[in-house]
Amino acid sequence: MPRSDEDFMREALLEAEAAFAIGEVPIGAVLVYKGEVIARAHNLVETGSDATAHAEMLCLKKGAAALGNWRLIGATLYCTLEPCPMCAGAMIHSRLERLVWGAPDVRCGAHGSWVNLLDAGHPIHQLSVTSGILKDRSGDLMRAFFKQRRQEKEDGKIV
Repeated sequence: MPRSDEDFMREALLEAEAAFAIGEVPIGAVLVYKGEVIARAHNLVETGSDATAHAEMLCLKKGAAALGNWRLIGATLYCTLEPCPMCAGAMIHSRLERLVWGAPDVRCGAHGSWVNLLDAGHPIHQLSVTSGILKDRSGDLMRAFFKQRRQEKEDGKIV
């Protein structure tokens, strides 16, 4: 029985929860090819002191390794948050077929929340985008994380 967008987004949410558990911004991603998850990742920006270690970037890299090709033709990326411009650019360059994202990102979202790079006509590649899948769960996880971080800061646990 084919899995739905919600099923794969739940997989991405598991990655986001793993990020939350280690103190990372809770964003997760899974890459699906021919109905199977071939890569998964969560944010590692803080862990690796690397501003490019977004869940989407890490997942695209792992997916390319799994397929042995940087061109991710036929693959779908599921991510819990609307991607930023860096990640959106990487998706276009990697020839990703489809993107499915959960909650909007009003600060850095590149699918219309801040800028819209993914609906603009692109001379190399255009990908299909579906948004809002399990957006409440994704948004709730983000809000819980930042509420916890604010409380920790008030309690002097983080600087």
